[in-house]
Amino acid sequence: MEFKHYSVLLKESVDALNVKAGGVYVDGTMGGGGHSYEILSRGAGRLIGIDQDVEAIEASKKRLCQFGDRLVTINRNFSRVKEILQELGIIAIDGAVLDLGVSSYQLDNAERGFSYMHDAPLDMRMDRAAALSAREVVNSYSEDELTRIFYEYGEEKWSKRIAKFIVERRNEREIETTGELAEIIKAAIPKKARLEGGHPAKRVFQAIRIEVNGELRILEQALCDFIDVLKPGGVLSVITFHSLEDRIVKKTFARLAQGCTCPKDFPVCVCGKKPLIRVITRKPVLPSGHELEENSRSKSAKLRAAEKL
Repeated sequence: MEFKHYSVLLKESVDALNVKAGGVYVDGTMGGGGHSYEILSRGAGRLIGIDQDVEAIEASKKRLCQFGDRLVTINRNFSRVKEILQELGIIAIDGAVLDLGVSSYQLDNAERGFSYMHDAPLDMRMDRAAALSAREVVNSYSEDELTRIFYEYGEEKWSKRIAKFIVERRNEREIETTGELAEIIKAAIPKKARLEGGHPAKRVFQAIRIEVNGELRILEQALCDFIDVLKPGGVLSVITFHSLEDRIVKKTFARLAQGCTCPKDFPVCVCGKKPLIRVITRKPVLPSGHELEENSRSKSAKLRAAEKL
């Protein structure tokens, strides 16, 4: 299957970087290489493309072969950006982009087990060498752990009932496929509630994927690390696809943009705290009507960008 991915908010996220000729940039979630291609096409001198999915790396290298040694690809998680740049002898970069969504290829490739629309083995690992898969989460986590994950990561109001149904089923036999899991979720949610808000399995599948890949655990520290490695004037563009990610990006940017924290009645600043960044996007940038028509999966996307001071 060909690795295809529609890069959401492509122009907007790269416009925010204000790409400098000869500059050094990082695409921390390379996917199909859409953002990388755009950055290199605008004259970047060097692009470090990072992705934990080896299939994404291989597809991007083919797509971007015209750029020769201006492209460096690394098969790792973007949370290790400092370590990666150190290995490459790069002290600071001019900009970076993070597209935190699952790629169209991962969703459409049934065998990867990300989608409730295809029956496939339960997997959901972005890094296929990782030990933890969706199968382990579904079949070995306690009822309380499943309830917590579904509620915290999926914002699923039927979390407790769904977890109970999963545990009851796996006591009979192990749950092996996405189709089986989707049916159990559907059975757990009352019929009236199933009529609201899209596919009944959507939120639970999101929650399991986040748990399997540790997506939220790494995000805040990774954002801080990316800001640390930016040159003054460098920009970080971040595209999120659900409220949990967006909240972390929003709060982290707000904290890093905050200056003096002394009480207002202090005559002079004694904390010495200075803002590290300027938030460029006062409100998140949303996909245009045209983009929504082209790609319905972009409807939940939000872009936030910040400039290093």
